[in-house]
Amino acid sequence: MGRVIGGQRKGAGSVFLAQVNSACLHAVYFAERHGYIKGTLKYVIHYPGRSAPLAKVVFRDPYLFKKRTELFIAAEGIHTGQFVYCGKTAQLNMDNMLPVGPMTEGTIVCCLEEKPGDRGKLARASGNYVTVISYNPETKKTRVKLPSGSKKVISSANRAVVGVVAGGGRIHKPILKAGGAYYKYKARRNCWPRVQSVAMNPVEHPFEGGNPQHIGKPSIIRRDAPCWPQRTKTVQEKES
Repeated sequence: MGRVIGGQRKGAGSVFLAQVNSACLHAVYFAERHGYIKGTLKYVIHYPGRSAPLAKVVFRDPYLFKKRTELFIAAEGIHTGQFVYCGKTAQLNMDNMLPVGPMTEGTIVCCLEEKPGDRGKLARASGNYVTVISYNPETKKTRVKLPSGSKKVISSANRAVVGVVAGGGRIHKPILKAGGAYYKYKARRNCWPRVQSVAMNPVEHPFEGGNPQHIGKPSIIRRDAPCWPQRTKTVQEKES
């Protein structure tokens, strides 16, 4: 019998496992809706498998007598020991978190909420940012420009962190050798190295066998076919 090819393994999916200490905005406190809360940036750390560094910010718990440590995606230009302000009346300074409604046009933000209270979904990779274009006070909507260049209208109550995500220019650094790619993908996912189909053994893929290396049959298939027929079946086989 043949083996299960890579397209079949990836198409089957897997059990989703959420991160235990995910970097996101904290829940909206009552003090943030009408004022602000102040925290202290303690550490800037590296998180394996993530392109951007993270910032550990310590806040006073608004309800209990204790301190809370939050993980934020670090913005460019921050430093340990600085104060971080979160809330509606916070100033428009680097790494402060506030709603996009009071922000002026042209402000650059990151870790933007797509819906109010989802704790940041947009512009989270290194070097990414979102630009505030306009604000409509009648509908309480804000128009922003995403990293892809597309425009999006969101609620003005959505929160965001002021600044650009740290670690920009990462993709411009050359890998230079295969060992660099090995360590790059070792921390992320099992997608490297990728062996071409015609270079495998005949037991591993239907495109295998024969020299010189060639598929040996048409590889075109209809667009809506699942991953397995797209890679292996031919038009003649599908019609028969």
